[in-house]
Amino acid sequence: MSILGLFFVFFYIGLFAVGGGLVAATFMQQALVEQYHLITEEQFYAMLAISESTPGPVGINLATYIGTELHGIPGGIIATFGEVLPSLIVIVIIAKFFSKFQEKPLVKSIFSTLRPVTSGLVLIALVRVFAIALVDFSAKAGGYFIERIREMIVWPAVSLYIVCLVILFRTKLHPVVIVLLGGIFGVLFLGS
Repeated sequence: MSILGLFFVFFYIGLFAVGGGLVAATFMQQALVEQYHLITEEQFYAMLAISESTPGPVGINLATYIGTELHGIPGGIIATFGEVLPSLIVIVIIAKFFSKFQEKPLVKSIFSTLRPVTSGLVLIALVRVFAIALVDFSAKAGGYFIERIREMIVWPAVSLYIVCLVILFRTKLHPVVIVLLGGIFGVLFLGS
């Protein structure tokens, strides 16, 4: 894909990703992995994990990372600009006209419809992230259904997830420390 094509893909993603970074991540996964096959699903979720671990909005971090991977620094700049530009345009338009229209029934119904749609898109992204992190779909599992499921689950990752949840809710340890410990554990024990 050309750098101009990359801009338009990320412009499309930024235009329709109402609801934040995980919604944008869902669109990116569909466009870049399933539709254009520019990166593999494993690469995408590794990039998503890194983007969630770094400061800043997840969608923008992910766009920058993917653009840089595909076309170097210019690709990162173009992908990020493509991701952000629709939001800037919409914000300027809304700022100019919203006060006049915010009490209109149509505007209220549009915003009330966007809430559940956005929640659904975030839920899809959440399920996909969990599936790729905790299940090994390439495992050659045999036997009955329960045995196949048991062999497909990445037990060290599930164990780490449960331990991190317990630490997060039972201690005052900062979440950044938990993220760093999870990254170290992943590199040492789950890396290929």
